[in-house]
Amino acid sequence: MVHHSGSIQSFKQQKGMHTSISEIPKEKSLKPSRRSLPCLAQSQTHPINLNHFLSVPLSPEPKPDVEVLTQGISTSCSLLPPQTADDGRDLYMEESEVTTCETRTDEPFLLQKPVTRAKLEARTDSFQRKNPAHSSGLFFRDGKKRIDYILVYKKSSPQVEKRCTFEKNLRAEGLMLEKEPSLTNNDIMFVKVHAPWDTLCKYAEQMNIRMPFRKKCYFTDWKSKTLRSRFHRRCHQIKSWLPRNPMKLDKEALPDLEETDCYTAPFSRARMHHFTINNRGTFFSNSTRSRIVHHVLQRTKYEDGKSKMGINRLLGNNTYEAAFPPHEGGYKSRHPIKTHGPQNHRHLLYERWARWGMWYKYQPLDLIRRYFGEKIGLYFAWLGWYTGMLIPAALVGVFVFLYGLFTMDSSQVSKEICEANTTIMCPMCEETCEPWTLSDSCVYAKVTHLFDNGGTVFFAIFMAIWATVFLEFWKRRRAELTYDWDLIDWEEEEEELRPQFEAKYSRVERVNPISGKPEPFQPFSDKLSRLMVSVSGIFFMISLVLTAVFAVVVFRLIVMEKFASFNWKFVKKNWQFATSGTGVCINFMIIMSLNVVYEKVAYLLTNLEHPRTESEWENSFALKMFLFQFVNLNSSTFYIAFFLGRFAGRPGKYNKLFNRWRLEECHPSGCLIDLCLQMGVIMFFKQIWNNFMELGYPLLQNWWSRRKIKKGGGGGGGGQNVENKNQLPQWDKDWNLQPMNAHGLVDEYLEMVLQFGFTTIFVAAFPLAPLLALLNNIIEIRLDAYKFVTQWRRPMPARATDIGIWHGILEGIGVLAVITNAFVIAITSDYIPRFVYAFKYGPCVDKGHHHEDECLQGYVNSSLAVFDMGEIMNSSQSRYCRYRDYRAPPWNSVPYEFTLQFWHVLAARLAFIIVFEHLVFGIKSFIAYLIPDMPRDLCDRMRREKYLMQEMMYEAELEHLQKERRKNGRRYHHEWP
Repeated sequence: MVHHSGSIQSFKQQKGMHTSISEIPKEKSLKPSRRSLPCLAQSQTHPINLNHFLSVPLSPEPKPDVEVLTQGISTSCSLLPPQTADDGRDLYMEESEVTTCETRTDEPFLLQKPVTRAKLEARTDSFQRKNPAHSSGLFFRDGKKRIDYILVYKKSSPQVEKRCTFEKNLRAEGLMLEKEPSLTNNDIMFVKVHAPWDTLCKYAEQMNIRMPFRKKCYFTDWKSKTLRSRFHRRCHQIKSWLPRNPMKLDKEALPDLEETDCYTAPFSRARMHHFTINNRGTFFSNSTRSRIVHHVLQRTKYEDGKSKMGINRLLGNNTYEAAFPPHEGGYKSRHPIKTHGPQNHRHLLYERWARWGMWYKYQPLDLIRRYFGEKIGLYFAWLGWYTGMLIPAALVGVFVFLYGLFTMDSSQVSKEICEANTTIMCPMCEETCEPWTLSDSCVYAKVTHLFDNGGTVFFAIFMAIWATVFLEFWKRRRAELTYDWDLIDWEEEEEELRPQFEAKYSRVERVNPISGKPEPFQPFSDKLSRLMVSVSGIFFMISLVLTAVFAVVVFRLIVMEKFASFNWKFVKKNWQFATSGTGVCINFMIIMSLNVVYEKVAYLLTNLEHPRTESEWENSFALKMFLFQFVNLNSSTFYIAFFLGRFAGRPGKYNKLFNRWRLEECHPSGCLIDLCLQMGVIMFFKQIWNNFMELGYPLLQNWWSRRKIKKGGGGGGGGQNVENKNQLPQWDKDWNLQPMNAHGLVDEYLEMVLQFGFTTIFVAAFPLAPLLALLNNIIEIRLDAYKFVTQWRRPMPARATDIGIWHGILEGIGVLAVITNAFVIAITSDYIPRFVYAFKYGPCVDKGHHHEDECLQGYVNSSLAVFDMGEIMNSSQSRYCRYRDYRAPPWNSVPYEFTLQFWHVLAARLAFIIVFEHLVFGIKSFIAYLIPDMPRDLCDRMRREKYLMQEMMYEAELEHLQKERRKNGRRYHHEWP
């Protein structure tokens, strides 16, 4: 079956994206063990029309000319390209460093042979016509050696000595280099890097890269004759009669994924006979080759000393401008993919994944993982899973909203407010404001009922359970992916130290308890001191956020008085909407401004800590970014939810800020509409801004680069005027694309996790949040896909077993959501006051069950207290006004004291919080207990596979020993652990 996890995918529809082998010999009832890495029968499974330049001869690679490899090691730092009879003697004689390695200086570059740009381009066109493989920009000039990595530097850079030493050491490590000038900028030089077969094998063994075994093994399907299996076959037969799922991709649409399955094991040169090597050029996939080269680049020195190593440091000191693996050609074709097939993997990804017309299709996860690596593949798998799980949440939220919409006019509370023409409310300010009529806020009351109705409690409980189900089933989905992608044992085997960590703590070493080898060690005192500085920086930035929220609160207090006494009647009548709207807009601008500062501070604090590994660096940086932006995004929302109107005081004794501005009050129908407006505006505008920054900004940058190329600017280097972009080699095209975000996938995850928080934490106040998140994510998946395929350089294919620290953050948000929604329902909404009135003070008391609206008759009058305005107007004439509170009237023996109803409501709120939290947490824990993290059949397959792998390796070694005996005619001894 073909498996694609997509943008709107349910759990039960997700299958594996691997071809099941149905042509198994009949004498054995066997079922294949599914693995996603090819068994190398797949070496012939490249896209249909690309075999002419993707395939490599079965014979080993021809050894390069010794003079080509050693040139520049002992005499100079230049690496002149190899020449053939067809290429011409003076082809590509470019500028080179002529300074010797022994006496290197920072002198300007010299031309070994002056060649005009026009002649050079003419020779280039002639050579490309003779050698089409070279014209694709994916190979060296001989058309055989595949480019695995691209290094870019400026000829005018003064870091000549470091670059020469680095490239000399790269050649000493076994890599092959070839230089090409840029066609768009005379100052740019490309260094093409190729890893020969021996180098790939050497480092694949060091990195414990798991490769497919030569021998295929299948485990017995002992359930094939059971009733359950027959039932599944019946269901499959019935399903075949139904119409085809339009969201699934055609099996014919992904010809490159038609591959066989096999087990894998860490590669070993001593036991190379255990692996199927049909084609040395395709045994290691392109992403694996790039990962190996990146490993070498990270561990190669450019100066004497332990700390002077790594391509990252060379990029930091501007020795190189960029380093990236090349894309596998263009992503568009003049011929339709249905008739002519895909040109390459990038073209296939664009046609079947990144195009906007594929928004309703499942994602080809295996193809994404093969091209971009497991880490990016897991991100899109998680994003597709999250988007699919949003469908039921969005549907329930829409139903709750529609319930409020249909009952808006019939709501007893809204009708009483709209009919209260004689109810005079107290002025909103003490000097220029006048009393107002309660019926003036009729529209405000009806809008409030849309989000504060009987379905609010049910939806809050549903979303708390939904968050648990989402995370528990994602664990199962992740377990399947890590098994299919051969990542079960990866983390223990391949976690590497960061070069920065090695450079900083190279003087102190201790033995690693896992590997038994000495490695740099960070003392506990140093780690603790750095951590304390980092924590202090975090608290400082959080205090800065709270200061900005306080400024927004002061702004709301000022504009509240202005709008309440405004001359324009429309604004004066809707002063509450005007105050909330302007406050939200100002708050949004502050949020987006502070986010820029937070990113730089988080980066600085993370580097200050000196994390040990890349995963630790990413987790530390991600946690800081989440804390900063979560507090920045939600602090004002928490203020509106839990503090707005709680400490306003009463008429005649209002609490004032700085003895100047009166604190805000809630509307007689509640404060929930303010919270809803805050969430809706921030969520909507933030998603629009994020989408523009993710796609619009790279599009504008790439458009500007193409414009400069056409004008011959080439970034200020005086390049030639290139009218047709297709004439550029692949390395030039990739150089003109935007690099991937320096923080990797942190920004992508952060955006979605913050959205998850908005969708769950205050969902009781805004039931349409899941719908907005669903619509945004459907766009987000294709937008990210389009960005990765067309607008960004190809990132280094990294590996990962899970989504890192983000899973723990999601679980924390799920717990916080339960607590927050309990407080929102109990404190922010009017659900508890209405409930207490209906069963304790309303007309239905002691009369049995009646309709809710009948029991709420008189609720608005009961929730409003009376104030004598004559006390502050110094007038003998008494005029009463109403305000929202549970206080005694002025004619009471103890005026303006809290009534018994206030204490009943308070007790009911506290009781609801306790009951709600315990109930929901109990349900969440029970669901988490019922759903195991790993499917049972997957556990059985893994145990069976481990057993069969041992048997297979033992039999393969015996077979190898027997062959050696027959070949040598004597007993052959070979150690086998």
